[in-house]
Amino acid sequence: MKKPQIQLLLYLLATILTADHTSAADFIFNGFESSDVSLYGNATIESRILTLTTDATFSIGRVLLPYKIRTKQPNSSVVLPFSTSFIFAMAPYAGRLPGHGIVFLFTPHVGIEGSSSAQHLGLFNFSNNGNSSNRVLGVEFDVFKNEEFRDINANHVGIDVNSLISVDSYEAGYWPDDGNSFKKLTLNNGRNYQVWIDYVNGAVNVTMAPVGKKRPNQPLLSVPLNLSEVFEDEMYVGFTAATGALIESHKILAWSFSNTNFSTSESLITRGLPSFELPKTPIHKTRGFVAGLVVGVLFVAAVCSVIALLLVKRNRRLRKIKEELEDWELENRNRNQELLKQNVIGIGGNGKVYKGIFPGGSEVGVKRISHESSEGIRAFVSEISSLGRLKHRNLVGLKGWCKKEKGSLILVYEYMENGSLDKRLFECDESKILSWEERTRILKQVASGVLYLHYGWESKVLHRDIKASNVLLDKEMNARLGDFGLARMHDHDKVAGTTRVVGTVGYLAPEFVRSGRASMQTDVFGFGVLILEVVCGRRPIQGGEPPLVEWVWDLLRREELITAVDSRLRARGNLDEEEVERVLHLGLLCAHPDPSARPSMRQVAKFFEGKSGQVDESEGEDMGMHLLDKMKTKEIWSMYPQIFNSGSSSSHPTFEEIRKGLSDSMSVSWSSAVVEGR
Repeated sequence: MKKPQIQLLLYLLATILTADHTSAADFIFNGFESSDVSLYGNATIESRILTLTTDATFSIGRVLLPYKIRTKQPNSSVVLPFSTSFIFAMAPYAGRLPGHGIVFLFTPHVGIEGSSSAQHLGLFNFSNNGNSSNRVLGVEFDVFKNEEFRDINANHVGIDVNSLISVDSYEAGYWPDDGNSFKKLTLNNGRNYQVWIDYVNGAVNVTMAPVGKKRPNQPLLSVPLNLSEVFEDEMYVGFTAATGALIESHKILAWSFSNTNFSTSESLITRGLPSFELPKTPIHKTRGFVAGLVVGVLFVAAVCSVIALLLVKRNRRLRKIKEELEDWELENRNRNQELLKQNVIGIGGNGKVYKGIFPGGSEVGVKRISHESSEGIRAFVSEISSLGRLKHRNLVGLKGWCKKEKGSLILVYEYMENGSLDKRLFECDESKILSWEERTRILKQVASGVLYLHYGWESKVLHRDIKASNVLLDKEMNARLGDFGLARMHDHDKVAGTTRVVGTVGYLAPEFVRSGRASMQTDVFGFGVLILEVVCGRRPIQGGEPPLVEWVWDLLRREELITAVDSRLRARGNLDEEEVERVLHLGLLCAHPDPSARPSMRQVAKFFEGKSGQVDESEGEDMGMHLLDKMKTKEIWSMYPQIFNSGSSSSHPTFEEIRKGLSDSMSVSWSSAVVEGR
């Protein structure tokens, strides 16, 4: 028996001899009955298995012991040691990307109030995350990398104290006792895993392994924590999980807990458990097997040839980029090395942003990226290779870059005196609330910047992370789109080759979540969400409330669209309701679930230029603007109530339902034009 287990047993023995026996809490569940636990949200018990979430998007499920357990010695701040073990599985659905994760937690409250789905894992929400009054300890098993919470990757285990920014985290896996190298475990493949969590001598230890395997001696995480400042005298204990646009079924198959007998985990049944892995297509050796093998070999040879050719071209392109960057560094290194860092003005996805001052007195924004982070290096190169060569009045200008002596990578930008749009929408006092004119001007300027990215340069640039916090405001309140850490460039006649899902939850287009393939239309979706965010003064994902896009769709269905406008704007009065509704219609159109129904950025820019009334219906390029004119006269939108009531299972109509509604009420030529996305 290794040192952690020995310390655990010795400390436990001393505690038992001195503690009040009313503090004991011991249970073992090898399967669950409805009387064993309390269920909240979407949580259910099916075949004696706790199922926290189903195939519903943006849902929360929570399971708690029905009663509180004592977590401190009576009349003392000393936290009782505890040991818990459970078997869980994250069961994916065929054809859907899995997410978001599950958390074992101690909480002082029952229910799911104050929690949000998607990246918040059903644990906290945007407003209370990080609040010390939460009094919550969680161990998260997270399968989505959220930059806002500084997640290390999309498959990790973390210890959370009152915040989803983990005090420590590590890639999911275990160290074998035979001394072999670390074994990675994929959390969301449907396999069953056993977890052991202990608290002893002021440290939380987390260990995991495939079910049926002996508990590894070395914990995955061992973190010193003073839980006396976190725990109340008595706490609820259980699990919470959530889905977003990504979905999976989070399941608990068995669970033990004790603060008196740390061997209860050995009583969990690990054999004969159901598997939740998706079935694999069997390969049969038929009469055509040999012929198929020959064809396969020839295909592999052809693929290898193509890959070799692509690698040669890639190496040439990289050499060219390297030469260009070296020239640029020589041009900018000297003055950037003289930069004096000032106060932190923001935190980006890959590093802090400072206000800097050159010796001559000019102000700049400085982003410092760690050289040790592969994600940071990728973002650094992306910003240089895209933003460094893009020049537009509505894009943040990159002045230069350098590498500091200790290995940090430095990006130097134009200084934006009024900070981010996100802060001006949600974190400023009443006197600085943006007016309607300022909001529409900002949207117009961002649209102009995105239009330039898509059509105005030698290559097509996909930003992939259009959101309010990436829109910066200069001294005159002009908008500049920034943070090109996720941007990618493509030839205008090519589609994106990557299938890696990146970006921010709430702004991700449905087809991007499914395939991981970005396009100009996924950027348009993000811009549509931005429109709704700016007009409504509400974040895309907000704790305890439906997602922004679905909420606005529902108001449209109830013919209460004008109530979506930021209440602070409505309180000022003097709003042109017709204009406001047209902008909201545009936002919904851009954020349409079907990418072919979304307008291009050319059409969006024309809308903000006020040219929509000059559109010729015969011009396919401008059909989106004609559609917006139809919105204005309510000819299309009057159809939505009956479409919503047509039995759709989703919270907004599918494109097929919209097409059917249009076909039933309008001419065939108009319906066809909309369906073809012209």
